Amino acid sequence: PQSSEKAQTFVHAFLKRSMPKLKDEAIQEMLTRKAVVLEHYPKKKAKQKRRKTKGFTAKQRRELRLFEIEPEQQRYAIFLPLHELWKQYIRDLCHGLKPDTQPHMIQGKLLKADLHGAIVTVTKSKCPSYVGITGIILQEFKHVFKIITKEDKLKVVPKLNNVFSLELDGFISYIYGSKFLLRASERSAKKFKLKGTIDL
Repeated sequence: PQSSEKAQTFVHAFLKRSMPKLKDEAIQEMLTRKAVVLEHYPKKKAKQKRRKTKGFTAKQRRELRLFEIEPEQQRYAIFLPLHELWKQYIRDLCHGLKPDTQPHMIQGKLLKADLHGAIVTVTKSKCPSYVGITGIILQEFKHVFKIITKEDKLKVVPKLNNVFSLELDGFISYIYGSKFLLRASERSAKKFKLKGTIDL
């Protein structure tokens, strides 16, 4: 039929135009196969940027009262099991607190350890009213500790200008709050200097 001849002529001309270096015999050979494979380069898909999941703002957290402990929950006895868990956690972290364990090794571990559940005492402070406060750390923020005392009182103690002592299995460690102004999550990745200036 006439249409097939036109189609063949068109294809022949198209191939000649597209591949000028190819001889007529080669083009004819391609046509007898009745199949022509044309190279195709797909367009690169633009990478979609991952949207970061937005958390609550500080204002929203305050409005939702996410970090507030209800008054009926502010009882020392409720958090004693948390303290027992913390003690076991530190023993596992330090591979057992033995008498021959090097103090600087334990100190290094405690600097990066999670302190939620630890019993601490304020031993020194520029504000005398803080000295002697003892209790379990319920929450640790960048600048303050929230501590529940044996009298079932929730105390907010600033880290700055305070020295805290922490006792476990006869080992006493001192925390200089001025050098501890970090969130718990940030502290685990920080490199602490073994020696440095100590001040309140």
